[in-house]
Amino acid sequence: MPTRAGMGLLLLLLIMLIGAINYQNSLVYAVVFLLGSLFWVGLHHTYRNLAGLELHANGSLPVFAGEEAALTLTLLAPRREHQSVALFWPSTPPRQVDVEQQLGTTLSLYHPTTHRGWFKPDRLRVETRYPLGWFVAWSLVDLDWQVLVYPQPLSLPLPGTRAAEAGEGDQLLAEGVDDFQGLRAYQPGDSKKRLDWRAWSRGQGLHSKVFAEPQHDSLWLSLEQAPGASLEQQLSCLAGWVLQLESRHRPYALELAGQRIGPALGEAHRDACLRALALYGVTP
Repeated sequence: MPTRAGMGLLLLLLIMLIGAINYQNSLVYAVVFLLGSLFWVGLHHTYRNLAGLELHANGSLPVFAGEEAALTLTLLAPRREHQSVALFWPSTPPRQVDVEQQLGTTLSLYHPTTHRGWFKPDRLRVETRYPLGWFVAWSLVDLDWQVLVYPQPLSLPLPGTRAAEAGEGDQLLAEGVDDFQGLRAYQPGDSKKRLDWRAWSRGQGLHSKVFAEPQHDSLWLSLEQAPGASLEQQLSCLAGWVLQLESRHRPYALELAGQRIGPALGEAHRDACLRALALYGVTP
């Protein structure tokens, strides 16, 4: 398909051809035929620059609503190199790359997200105007991308606590600064204030003092606890609480639609809770 520059050149060639016929000017004929030949050769090379290019989707990591999803893509050139290839969606700026033969290239494309759940971008447009810019060869590619979008987290005060289960109300001990619990072998990074110099002076090696402090009960989170004028605001509130508790290293659990997750702590538990919030009420 001719670009604006290509259409302008085609119109110019037509005007020059009419002038050459009218005035029987052989030099103008030569220029018209030369540019016409370049026009035809450019069409062929533009098509070849896109033909044979292979695209493979590598997936993406979950994001929060409002963030940009990073979609990783691998481009392969098994037969020839492909230069000045642009990839984009209608709502995103084009990303232009050169793909070397047999080597290929991997890049990330970014697409904004607006709401939680599964995000499926439109078909990706792949185009090139190489080498002369007079033509554009393009294709719409469906790579079956799917990105999990978590609710946009809100920063609100945590709700009250309650024991995770009956009989779990007793406090647990964790390493802290309150009560002396014993000694352990010195580890790089231990504070010098906690070193047992007496034991070291007696030739018993270098040890660090271990203290204990009470741990809080696990905090249960539920939709009923979350403030908000809409379901989406409540889910965003729960997502914010999950992140707060994780950053404070405090065990927590989530009750949602009869499903119980936890109590636990850690990256896997956090992701399980955020996934449940993202897919709550979403039709598969």
